[in-house]
Amino acid sequence: MVSRELIARHCICCAGEQLQRSPAVLMPFVALRVFGHEPVEITPEWGLRDLRQGMAYTLCNSLQCQECGALFLDYRFTDEQMAALYHNYRDELYNAQRIRFEPNYVNVIPHYHERAAYLDEVEAWLAPHLPDAPAVLDWGGDSGINSPFRERNRLLHIHDISGVELVPGAERIEPQFIGKHRYDLVCCSQVLEHVSFPYDQVQRMLPALHPTSLLYLEVPHEALIREHPGSLELAPLKRHWHEHVNFFTEAAMRRLLGRLGLQVVDVLRLPVDVGWTRGEVMGVLARLA
Repeated sequence: MVSRELIARHCICCAGEQLQRSPAVLMPFVALRVFGHEPVEITPEWGLRDLRQGMAYTLCNSLQCQECGALFLDYRFTDEQMAALYHNYRDELYNAQRIRFEPNYVNVIPHYHERAAYLDEVEAWLAPHLPDAPAVLDWGGDSGINSPFRERNRLLHIHDISGVELVPGAERIEPQFIGKHRYDLVCCSQVLEHVSFPYDQVQRMLPALHPTSLLYLEVPHEALIREHPGSLELAPLKRHWHEHVNFFTEAAMRRLLGRLGLQVVDVLRLPVDVGWTRGEVMGVLARLA
């Protein structure tokens, strides 16, 4: 097993070593939250004889696995850096810092307080595989506002580090108690694109799975992946990185799950309108092999 590389040298999904590499920029908001970096302008007063004058930003690399197609940022943030990036996620300070660098973000904020409309379609896709009132564990589910079957469940447990207030009917659960329950559905939506070590993240969910349990993983099916299906030449096209540090292909998800002893049951590709933009999500349904 590949160790936790803080500068990736192996694929985060299949552990392959063949990576295409291309220079990129870490967006200023993320660089500030993670590293404390601010963009700077190099002027004549710096007295740097051998460097050109102009704006300087935090540099990074885009990497694409040549085996499974996963596209990702080379930086793999530590737990402490991830905590700094997501500390008080979307509170007033977070929003103010982000708006300073990204003024249009002010139009996005209201939509995070609403349940995503496309979840009705996700539930309809999942329902044939589940009992009428499933026992659900939402891993990384925030408040539970976007948990599948929020209004129709036997049990809704949320495991999330944010500590935010939960929606009515949801219960918070810590990892040491998860294995004591029998869940019909374990879901993790819109999380894996953010984390440094997705293999480790999914591995931590395994104690929640029984032979009859289903695991639903949902990630953005990013436009760059959709617009160049099957391409292994995407690294030069990805010039900047923000909070989504991993772009997944279906092949990458299958390889990641296969390494963990999981088999794919079905794959969903669903166009979505989330209020401020249109895109597509990829949902992968799996179970213990």
